[in-house]
Parts: sequence; structure tokens; C-alpha cells
Amino acid sequence: AARILQNMDPTADPCKDFYQYACGGWLNRHVIPETSSRYSIFDILRDELEIILKGVLETSDQGDREAFRKAKILYKSCMNESLIEQRDSLPLLEALTMVGDWPVASADWNKTKEPNWHMEEKLSIMNSRFNKRVLIDMFVWNDDRDSSRHIIYIDQPSLGMPSRDYYFNGGNYQRVREAYLQFMITIAKMIREDKNVSKDDSFVQEEMTKVMELETEIAN
Repeated sequence: AARILQNMDPTADPCKDFYQYACGGWLNRHVIPETSSRYSIFDILRDELEIILKGVLETSDQGDREAFRKAKILYKSCMNESLIEQRDSLPLLEALTMVGDWPVASADWNKTKEPNWHMEEKLSIMNSRFNKRVLIDMFVWNDDRDSSRHIIYIDQPSLGMPSRDYYFNGGNYQRVREAYLQFMITIAKMIREDKNVSKDDSFVQEEMTKVMELETEIAN
């Protein structure tokens, strides 16, 4: 209640400017940080919660239940920047191997990988191991018709970019689209270099353009 009163401006006449009356105190006491596009009570609560969580995650895990230990292990792994730098791209290369490699980052994928590559198997691995839904979104959730049970849902997944507008509209959408394609090209070149695959910029450009065309068809 005190926080709500602080965020009001009781000097304003609510019949003339209700927004100033209800939110004037907030506007006077808060400025949108340069690192944010918005700033609300929920953003403040999130920041406060992150400080609390940081304190919890940095405490000893002795006697913790398994879920808490896993959270602390994940936090420590993210904070260990020296090991992250040391491992470099190795975790990504290992993940690619697990899902059947990446044709654009391979010299002979069609010969060595494609014969034993099965889409259904790889999609299930992407879902179960990496929580990444590609082409098909499949998950277990409460049954809308009977909340006492859970059922399997099959749906369309999200796109590579936030919405289909990014694939078709001009202006800022087009600039993001061009940057998105360039990002894919850059990552492919980096992985080829880390795997000691010969440099072939034209091949990478062609392959990533095909990927962009496929994503556009899916968005359509």
C-alpha cells in the first residue's frame, strides 16, 4: 500500500488528469535506465529477485535437495568464465555431433552423415536434450477438457525471428532480416574454421541463403 501511495500524485486532480494522479509519483521518482526499453514495478521486482537469487545460489550446497544443487551447479558453470574461454567452441561442436553435424560446416556431410541421418530421431534429440523445438512443437501439459490429467500437445514451434513480420516486411524488419542472415553466415564460417574445414565463403553464402528461404517458407 505504501508503494502504491508513493507512486501516486495526490496534488493532481483525478477528474482532469487521472494518469498524473495515479502515476505522477512514479514518473517523478523513476527514470528509464539506458539499458532498458521499459521500466515498471515488475522490472524493479525482477531486479530485486535477481539479487536475492544470487545470494541463494552462492551459498553452500551442503544438505541441499537435488533441484537446488542443480541450480547452483548451473550458476557456477556460467560464472566460471576462465573455463568457458578455455573450452571455446568445444561444447557447440559436441552438440552438433550429437544431432548429426551441420552440412554447411562439413566437407563431405552427404557422404559420411546423410545415409544414417533420420529427421525424426534428430528432432526428438533436439527436443529432449536441448529443449529446442524445430518444425514440430511437442509437449505435455494439462488437458484443456479435463484438468485432472495431462496429454501430449502437438503444435507449430516459434520461428527463428520473433514473428513472421520479420520475414516479409520492409524498413527495420528488412534490416533485421539482413543482419540475421549475416549472423548465420558468420557462425557457419567460425565453425568451419574451428573444425579445420577449408574456407569456402561462396558455399557458406549459398547454404545459409537456402536456410533463410526455408525459414521464410515456414513463416508463410
